[in-house]
Amino acid sequence: MPIITISREMGTGAYQIAKDVAKKLRYTLVDGPKIAELASQYGLTPEVLERVDEKPPSYVTAEDRLHASYLNTIELILLDCVKKGNVIIYGRGGQDLLPSLRNVLRVRFIAPFDERVENFAEREWIDPDLARELIRKSDHQRGGFIHFYFNRDWSDPFGYDLVFNTSRLSRSAIVDAIVTAAKDPKLKQSEAEAEDVLENIILCKRVETELLKSPDIRNMHFKIEAQGGEVVLSGHVHTDEERKEAIAMSRKVKGVRRVEDNLQVVGYKSFKE
Repeated sequence: MPIITISREMGTGAYQIAKDVAKKLRYTLVDGPKIAELASQYGLTPEVLERVDEKPPSYVTAEDRLHASYLNTIELILLDCVKKGNVIIYGRGGQDLLPSLRNVLRVRFIAPFDERVENFAEREWIDPDLARELIRKSDHQRGGFIHFYFNRDWSDPFGYDLVFNTSRLSRSAIVDAIVTAAKDPKLKQSEAEAEDVLENIILCKRVETELLKSPDIRNMHFKIEAQGGEVVLSGHVHTDEERKEAIAMSRKVKGVRRVEDNLQVVGYKSFKE
């Protein structure tokens, strides 16, 4: 069965639909509570999750890069869940986290803004004006997260396989449509090739996460590729010390058998000269 990812606007009722689909397919729903349950195994505290989950990172200061490494660790939780199979990844940019896997069903939920406000206010028993403010903030934050982290427009329909307007269809109809799509033989045919691709994605993410934690690597202006345990670092660093640190740290990552160094040292001073 394929991996299912869900992107949602707040107030669309997506969470209950996701739970219904998971129940029908006997899938594990990987949502906020599930991530929180697994977080301690990856060295993440509840405070860190609250601070970084689905929030856009930056890479300017050491603290910013540490923030980004926490986001990467959340992604590693998601990827390890994907390895086990039969999961629904709820939010967290799941549709963009697995771009090269063809056995992924990418689903998005939308609805008119005013209707989402009404639904959210009723569900949470809060004032509609507060619901409106929270939904605007949520849309801005989630859209910014996808734009900054994956360089993609969150609302672009071509990033998804199914887009549902929950104001137009019943919950049961949407659930049935997703379950039917998940059983499409075309997605099943792509499962065989997915395992190796996923292992390479995970290895790249492990290497990137460790490099982001290093106080000796000031900027991440390079690309990480992995194939069967062999990692290729390309792009540039500012000093030879950074290059050596990147290579040394990459070699220590679990699963790395060999590191190919295609990094160039490009310092600002030498560039000017």
